[in-house]
Amino acid sequence: MRSFTVEERRTRLARRHFLAEATDRSVADVATSFVGLHATDPATPYLSLWARHTDFRVADLDSALYVGRTVVKHLAMRRTLWVFDTADLPVVQAAASNRVAATERRKLIADVVKAGIAVDGEAWLADASAAVTAHLAEHGHANARELRAALPQLAGDYDPAPGKSWGGPGPISPRVLTVMGVEGHLVRGPNEGGWTTSRPKWTSAAQWVGAVEQPEPDAARAALIATWLRTFGPGTVEDVKWFFGHTLGWTRDGLRDIGAVQVDLDGVPGWALADDLEPEPPCERWCALLPGLDVTTMGWKQRDWYLGPHQAQVFDRNGNGGPTAWCDGRIVGCWTQDADGRVAVHLVEDVDAAASKALARKAAELTAWLDGVRIAARFPSPLSKSAATR
Repeated sequence: MRSFTVEERRTRLARRHFLAEATDRSVADVATSFVGLHATDPATPYLSLWARHTDFRVADLDSALYVGRTVVKHLAMRRTLWVFDTADLPVVQAAASNRVAATERRKLIADVVKAGIAVDGEAWLADASAAVTAHLAEHGHANARELRAALPQLAGDYDPAPGKSWGGPGPISPRVLTVMGVEGHLVRGPNEGGWTTSRPKWTSAAQWVGAVEQPEPDAARAALIATWLRTFGPGTVEDVKWFFGHTLGWTRDGLRDIGAVQVDLDGVPGWALADDLEPEPPCERWCALLPGLDVTTMGWKQRDWYLGPHQAQVFDRNGNGGPTAWCDGRIVGCWTQDADGRVAVHLVEDVDAAASKALARKAAELTAWLDGVRIAARFPSPLSKSAATR
């Protein structure tokens, strides 16, 4: 059985995640290699690409999203928003989004009835969806506020948490758009805000990216798991199951279908592609500053081999990773900005002088690239919050 040490896994991460050496590949190619790039925090995909690309500019991702449409934002694994290669959308829809869509549809129908908006929640949703489709066919695109104002079929409020301090009544209409989006009928088109905010205009998926012909679900599952193993592997069954937000049976069947082979991860059973077992040569030393919810930070369920004892400091109670500082394949701290936008690194473990200087250079490079733009992480970690107050 092939054995992978922690050091070898860190070296594979360095190369395959474009962190030891930057890439000049297109935005769509980078997104494909990771399955997708996290986008729940609107700034994350921009900062993720900056950390990996030789000469990335905000306009590069904007152009790919809204001009060339070579990538698209779409809800998928773990009900998370991602940036996907548009060509991968059919596979993602069949293997991941359809599962999320079924859950979101069922919950919305139940809440429509519970809130007293309609007696027949399914019929109400069908009527609301038809109205949205007709409006967008006539007008091209519209934001959530414009749709709510124009379409009486979207009227109605609901309270997601009656009696809770974080609850309170709010419009049901955004959830209609979420369901239509994750089902593949709508996509997030032009963004009305800057790159650090999310104010999408919704549009028809067929109009924006063309017809999506979904492959057979098992074939789609095999394609996505193989992509994950190529970039993130070797990994455990729990890693794959968590990343795709699916069942244990779905995961095991997918690993079997692609012919994945069992390997040893320092005494823990893992899996790798059968044609990806060659020894990984050492790489040059490296450092990186990654944003909150970066796809590397969030890439595995079992994180000790790159996170060490810092779980409670780097991740919040809901499992969201904050901004991180990396050195040679492990998380060693976080980064914040001061009132003037200067980036500072805060360590949770000691690094040598060379690594300290490299992290300082990365902080200066990110400060210059941001050029005064302030990043407010949507899910700050305990470490980044305490560092910011200091």
